[in-house]
Amino acid sequence: MAQFQLSMGRHYSSTRNHDYGPGDRSNLSVLSPWVRGRLITEREVAEAAISKFALSTAEKFVQEVCWRTYWKGWLQHRPTVWSDYVETRDKAFDQIERNAGLRTAYEEAIEGRTGVAVFDTWARELVETGYLANHSRMWFSSIWIYTLNRPWELGADFFLQHLMDGDAASNTLSWRWTGGLHTQGKTYLARPDNIAKYAGKRFETKLGSDWRDGLDRLATSAPPLNGRPNPGAGFILPPDPMPTGPIGLLLTEEDLHPASLLPADEQIVSVSGEHFADDRSPRRAGECAGEFVVNALESALTSAGDLYGSKTVHLPSGDGFHAEAIEWARGLSTDTVVTSEPPIGWVKPHLDQLKSALADDGIQLLYIRREWDDVFWPHAKKGFFGLKKKIPSVLAELGLPV
Repeated sequence: MAQFQLSMGRHYSSTRNHDYGPGDRSNLSVLSPWVRGRLITEREVAEAAISKFALSTAEKFVQEVCWRTYWKGWLQHRPTVWSDYVETRDKAFDQIERNAGLRTAYEEAIEGRTGVAVFDTWARELVETGYLANHSRMWFSSIWIYTLNRPWELGADFFLQHLMDGDAASNTLSWRWTGGLHTQGKTYLARPDNIAKYAGKRFETKLGSDWRDGLDRLATSAPPLNGRPNPGAGFILPPDPMPTGPIGLLLTEEDLHPASLLPADEQIVSVSGEHFADDRSPRRAGECAGEFVVNALESALTSAGDLYGSKTVHLPSGDGFHAEAIEWARGLSTDTVVTSEPPIGWVKPHLDQLKSALADDGIQLLYIRREWDDVFWPHAKKGFFGLKKKIPSVLAELGLPV
């Protein structure tokens, strides 16, 4: 983060839309995988920007940090949007298993064999590196939906399989935005001239004139997709109270920064951790995304053990998680376990089930909500513009210098 800090002002604002290729990310922080898992917190990143620049100068960078918060808050108010996505995704996978033509078209897209050179390059790059520049994600999703006419849910799943920074809210809602489902009627159309302006140099350097192959096939219109209207914003339950006395700490890939979640003098008798990376997709996590989560969890467990002077336990994934998590909790010298509040997504059902099971044993599992989420989420009920207007006042409420 420190290496990019001096570029969080006008440099980022003027160059962030460019895709120079995986060999040159000098215009981007590439911090999103670490922020997604909260190995680095949103607060830390925003504070780094405004400690070097006036908020007006670092506005675009800070807004990008807050976009992730907005997506999460919006989905917290509307959890059925995630469950609807999962349902339609699974139906789409069933269709391609039953239809050889659809299956072939899907495989051509995810393997980078469509004949649209830029799209094919991004598809392979995503699998190989676990990352795409944000603007390229927009072009990719638009081409997937409007040129290739593939179900958006399968494209969103492809991203979730492989993106190291993939999360339920940002990924699902961004794809819905491209297709006109998030902001009703507002879609995104990938245009050859726009791709040439912001990414043409990287492709021409690598592919020569062949980089334009297939651009003449790009859709010339982007009509909104048919889908269920967005539900109204529901009520978000208040956070669980902070505990007192000795506790057990459970870490998951949703939040791997225990030092900023609980104070170093907290009486933590044991720290356990588990990831559910393969639950992000019926086809499991890709190599880059899976390895990132595994390594991040191991690092967080080591840090937590050192910080709190506690033993650490790596719980198994899959069917054995609940049994071993319950056994771990039963063996603690306390009846209280805490974890960072899981946002809507694939981790939350596991923790909700564990919470219920532990309650039957007289053990409470508390969800600790970060102050950042608590003050931003109430402003994420509608469009991003409403939250954007509140950024200065919310940052001030959080005690950041604005």
